[in-house]
Amino acid sequence: MDDTEPNPDVTDVIHLLDDDCARQILIETMNESLSANELEDRCGVSEPTIYRRLEELREHGLVDEGTQVAADGHHYSVYRAALDRVEVDLTESGLDITITKREGMADRFTDLIEGI
Repeated sequence: MDDTEPNPDVTDVIHLLDDDCARQILIETMNESLSANELEDRCGVSEPTIYRRLEELREHGLVDEGTQVAADGHHYSVYRAALDRVEVDLTESGLDITITKREGMADRFTDLIEGI
């Protein structure tokens, strides 16, 4: 089942999704987890810019951070889009935004085990 987060800060999310780099990060990490270095190469922006956008995306729950262990034993962070859908609704009180997140593999596994 998808995790839906109603009413995050509309202005912040819209501003973030208006940013070309943030959108490109979401597109690039939609189907695979990538490191900041890989995102830097794919997005064509500086590493500090990638890290700033990743932090903003993480703060709003739009990307998840995981750890990848390299063959030499070192580890590094990888990022994957958590976003499945964004809905913006016009209401009498203003704009409401609902973010539907992808269900992670751990969540699916937990649901499977609990269902047994």
